[in-house]
Amino acid sequence: MPSSLALSSIVFKLIGSLFTSKRYLCLFSIVFADIVAMAALNFSTIRAIASFFQMLFLVLSALCVGGSYGDNNWRRGHATFYGGADASGTMVLGVLFFYKWFMWICIGGACGYGNLYSQGYGTLTAALSTALFNNGLSCGACYEMKCTDDPQWCLPGSITVTATNFCPPNYMLPNDNGGWCNPPLKHFDLAQPAFLQIARYRAGIVPVAFRRVPCLKKGGIRFTINGHSYFNLVLITNVGGAGDVHAVSIKGSKTGWQAMKSNWGQNWQSDSYLNGQSLSFQVTASDGRTVTSYDAVPVNWQFGQTFEGSQF
Repeated sequence: MPSSLALSSIVFKLIGSLFTSKRYLCLFSIVFADIVAMAALNFSTIRAIASFFQMLFLVLSALCVGGSYGDNNWRRGHATFYGGADASGTMVLGVLFFYKWFMWICIGGACGYGNLYSQGYGTLTAALSTALFNNGLSCGACYEMKCTDDPQWCLPGSITVTATNFCPPNYMLPNDNGGWCNPPLKHFDLAQPAFLQIARYRAGIVPVAFRRVPCLKKGGIRFTINGHSYFNLVLITNVGGAGDVHAVSIKGSKTGWQAMKSNWGQNWQSDSYLNGQSLSFQVTASDGRTVTSYDAVPVNWQFGQTFEGSQF
């Protein structure tokens, strides 16, 4: 069996050769992560580096979903709007879409943020198409956006929006005529007030240029504890920096650190019994940075309460 040093050398040579092609890098980041995970179960020489690669590929895989945080290149997409003049429809019913017998609805939005006013997201928000949503892991990401290449409908300037919802595909309509959120299109369904800052109302749909930017937040990361005993469902909001949370660990005052599972949107699940314990959290964003909030939740916490921790 080759040594762990030799294996590391081979792996990094592979990474270097693949870095010249984003397409192959995305494939590598997904497939090789599974290989390392399986190998770690059988070869003790790889266990020491398995956790490192898990974090590495977490960052690399973000390149596969329409631009990663820290990449300043402008990308092309399209934007429409929904939710009414006050954007209330973006948070009460999420995305609501009817076509014959088909209906897609998500109370509070697909990210689970609920009332976007009280959560601090306001009306500068967007529902992302499948190509951008990343199964909910893009929730909380911030995008700078401007209307381009359509002088009749575009307005000058740019806006920064936060991803708070999902725009579902409609395979019954073609991509260029109603199926705006179908893969592989990079599409933003903006809250109406946001859309009207970059385009005219009658435009309907406009071409845009967009890029990931830092999320600027006031205060710390917020943890809302829902669920019940043995099913702790923690909603994570108000995340600065990259904005999108990709991994969370929780620690009770009587336990060690335990990885949480992504349930839906930015709701993270722990099946441990944590009642009557102070709680600490480690939150890792898509850029690989981790912030630890020690004892952010006091011993006497109750389900339904929200607590504030540290910030990126």
